[in-house]
Formats: sequence, C-alpha cells, structure tokens
Amino acid sequence: MTVLAGAGWGPPAVAAVAAVLVAIAGAIATTTDGWYRGLRVPAWKPPDWAFGPVWTVIFALTATSGVLAWTGDSDPIARGVLLAAFVANGALNIAWSVLFFRFRRPDWALAEVAALWLSIVVLMLVTGRVSGAAALMNLPYLAWVSTAACLNLRIIRLNAPFGEPA
Repeated sequence: MTVLAGAGWGPPAVAAVAAVLVAIAGAIATTTDGWYRGLRVPAWKPPDWAFGPVWTVIFALTATSGVLAWTGDSDPIARGVLLAAFVANGALNIAWSVLFFRFRRPDWALAEVAALWLSIVVLMLVTGRVSGAAALMNLPYLAWVSTAACLNLRIIRLNAPFGEPA
C-alpha cells in the first residue's frame, strides 16, 4: 500500500478509467441477441450472469497490476513498454467481442483469442519484471481467457460454418 500512497492518485485513477473504458467498449460490442442465444454451447459453459462479476474482478486485478508496475519502475523506457503492453491488450480484449458478437465470426475470434492470450502473457512478463505480485494478479485473466478460448473452439465445432449467407 505504501507504493500506491507514495505515487498519488494519478496512476490508480488512469488505470481505473482505462479499465472502465475497455470494459464499456467490450460490453457495447457484446450483444446476446437471437443469433447468440441460438448457438449450441457445451454444458460446461459458465452461466451468462457470471461474466460480469468475473470480468469486474479481472479488470480490477489487471489495473492494480499495472499500477504496481508503473509506480515500481520510474524508467521511461520500461513505462513505455508497460503502457504499450496494456494498450495492445485492451485493444485485443475489445476486438474479440467485436469479432465474436458483432461480426458473428467465432472462427475469426478464435484466431484473435490466441493474440489476446499472448498479450496477457506479455502483461505478466512486463509487470513481473517489477513485481511478482503484479504478474500473479494477471493469472485469473489468463485462466479466464484460456477457458474462453476452449469455449470459443467448442462453439465453432458445434455451430460451424460461419459467414454463410442466412
């Protein structure tokens, strides 16, 4: 807690706003309309109500991880790498929802989720260079996206092909 107190409210505020913006953009892209409800899904799919609370925890932990890494290393180059990793991850996080829900292309989303997964590993590496705790805070994110990737693959197998005219 001393690290956060010594840094002021700037980094936590920026991290919180960034996390909320990514969450809002992803939520706007996520439409659980008739197309989505018509998809065949495996029995082990988490219930729809679980996604909001899980993502809230993930975003809070990931933002905290970024703050710990930012405040723990004042080197401008390291901070630039950290910022770039978080920006790329946020963009990939939003892109998955756009591909899956808006474009209705789970097949494209499956290819994209590999990049999202790798971006989480990068977050763990860049935050872990400063703080082991910061790196570990991203493990739930990695686990959730791993589960999402398996679910995405199963949805493709149960529902393909995609992109066919209706």
